[in-house]
Amino acid sequence: MPTDVLMPQMGESIAEGTIVRWIKSVGEPVDRDEPLFEISTDKVDAEVPAPAGGVLVQIRAEAGETVPVNSVVAVIGAAGEAVASPAGPAAHAVPTAPPAAAGPSPGRGAPAPGPTPGGTPRGRLSPVVRRLAAEHGVDLSAVAGTGDGGRITKADVLAHVAARGPGGGSPAGGGGHAPPGGLGARVEPMSVMRRRIAEHMIESRRTAAHVHTLFEVDFSAVAAARAAYPGGLAPGYLAYIAKAAADALAATPVVNASVDGANVVHHAQINLGIAVALDRGLIVPVVKQADRLDVGAVDTAIKDLATRARSKRLAPEDVEGGTFTITNPGSFGSLLGMPIINQPQVAILGVGAIEPRPAVVDGAVVARLRGFLTLGFDHRLIDGAVADRFLAQVKAALEDPQWLEAARRS
Repeated sequence: MPTDVLMPQMGESIAEGTIVRWIKSVGEPVDRDEPLFEISTDKVDAEVPAPAGGVLVQIRAEAGETVPVNSVVAVIGAAGEAVASPAGPAAHAVPTAPPAAAGPSPGRGAPAPGPTPGGTPRGRLSPVVRRLAAEHGVDLSAVAGTGDGGRITKADVLAHVAARGPGGGSPAGGGGHAPPGGLGARVEPMSVMRRRIAEHMIESRRTAAHVHTLFEVDFSAVAAARAAYPGGLAPGYLAYIAKAAADALAATPVVNASVDGANVVHHAQINLGIAVALDRGLIVPVVKQADRLDVGAVDTAIKDLATRARSKRLAPEDVEGGTFTITNPGSFGSLLGMPIINQPQVAILGVGAIEPRPAVVDGAVVARLRGFLTLGFDHRLIDGAVADRFLAQVKAALEDPQWLEAARRS
């Protein structure tokens, strides 16, 4: 008997997913729980396992299509089994762009997909979409919607603005405009993940009153604690920083809060989001209740999440519930940065490169292991004095051998 393959719901707030690629082709054998296709959502990129063993006899949503959760995207059956095609278009499938054979693309004189007779784009328009369109002078009837039922999303408007180029005219290729970058340039659409990142970063800049403060930390005591760590498998520097941040958040809970309209949400848990760089973008899995873990357990959690993020094995719960984010550009050699807050959080900690630098100790210039920590915070909720007290506590902990010993045993 055929088994329907459904678009999974990768998180409570996720209503749809985009199929990035099919790992199996029609006619290929499939084992139960074997990776079948890869999806991208607002929260996570993941490989979806097959719900049953057999043969992939039908694909109903192609790569690049965005479909609602619980839609049938494929069918698994027995070898040689015939499966009737659904009547009409693929069930619940919503193409991210009109098929090439459907005529000219937007920007070449064709109308946008699905406008009503009155010229209004098909689907619901959120206030954010309307505001973005007004700010950038976008004619929404010329935007291809990739949301449920052809709905235009924020990412669609941002992609349209990006394609239009700095001159503010029509997207590349329309009305005789030269392509971005000149003749011979290669133009490709943003990936789903890249578009989500763009959407979130622009929204964060528009929402939060960003301010940054910078402290330099002496990591000599951390280096000594790592050298003396039992068993020889010392946690990384990031684990010590995360543990110090978790303790400081417990002492300064407003930095662990979030803003919801005119309300302040005080979170009951300290859940640290750890930014992980991927070849295709950035993702922020979460170490839950980090303040209750010792530094070794924090290190294990960070490494596990990073490994599963890079192999696309994260579960929805791995990327939900973050209350504070840490990003580590120092691992690539960056001295410091001014990170953008991960909404709806109100602060983010940036970690710079930790390396020997000249320092004045007891009147003498010596080489010490030092690095910069940058706190980006939302001035709507956090004042400079509060931010500085928080970061000063993180610095003091990392330079205190007694705290480092307690962090190992807590």
